[in-house]
Amino acid sequence: MSTDMSLWFAKLKKRSELQHFSLHHANNECPKLFVKRDDLIDAHISGNKLRKLEGNLLAAQNAGAEQLITFGGAYSNHLLASAAAAKALNLPIIGKVRGEELNPTSNALLYKCQELGMHLEFISRTTYQAQKLTSGRDLQSKTWYIPEGGANPEGIWGCAQIYTEALAQNNNEHFDAVFIAQGTTTTSLGILSAIGPKTQLYVVPVLKGFDALAEMKTLAHLAQQNALTSEFTFPFEQVKVLDQYHFGGYAKSTPELRAFVEDFNLSGQFPIEPVYTGKALFALADELPRLDGSCKSVLFVHTGGVCLVD
Repeated sequence: MSTDMSLWFAKLKKRSELQHFSLHHANNECPKLFVKRDDLIDAHISGNKLRKLEGNLLAAQNAGAEQLITFGGAYSNHLLASAAAAKALNLPIIGKVRGEELNPTSNALLYKCQELGMHLEFISRTTYQAQKLTSGRDLQSKTWYIPEGGANPEGIWGCAQIYTEALAQNNNEHFDAVFIAQGTTTTSLGILSAIGPKTQLYVVPVLKGFDALAEMKTLAHLAQQNALTSEFTFPFEQVKVLDQYHFGGYAKSTPELRAFVEDFNLSGQFPIEPVYTGKALFALADELPRLDGSCKSVLFVHTGGVCLVD
């Protein structure tokens, strides 16, 4: 594995800017709105995908792994990001894809993964379900497993840097509130481990019927058993779950959400999409009038997901 890996990640992370933005006229009023632009990191290794991969690939390097294996569905941005990172770092990688009826030409994303050098294995949904959370090193095969979505302690470690970077970019002044879309809970746990004692974390699950706190606590328990993240603390009393903004469930939408996303994108500030960032920004816009009066600054974390497969 490349000894320049840390420098490669550092170069990409420098692209993530902290910017002011507005929701209608809120930018000139209290609170101030900021966005952490992780979508600017890379066209294919976008947003929190890079963060989760950093922790995993550095751990793989330290473990002496000689190949990577990861998991994803037919339209997994995690698979695409993993393939692009592996190619850039000259790492052999296998992507195990849910659905044995698929093949590398089933869609543009899978084709791009193969084009980037990822060896694709198409497995049954039953097998996929049994394997998708496999994580860490396998000494016998010198393989490092990255679970579906990068949801492991190494991923949490990488995501903690989202907030520490934003803090440094904000003259080391903590934000009063942070809003973030939630899928696997990995990114929100990383941010939770880094926020100040007076910062409120608002998580917006994009899945219907998702028990956010239970899922967060399960993954946090794994993190506290991992040497890399054993000293992380997770103040769950600072978490507020906004589970009413799923708009029907994962990848589901409504005319109201689509109109919101289209209207905001016309503002030209930064792009959002209806699966993750659109739902979280809609929640922020809706909750803004109800925030505590002491809330002076809000950070919106852009988790990527708006890249196009070329």
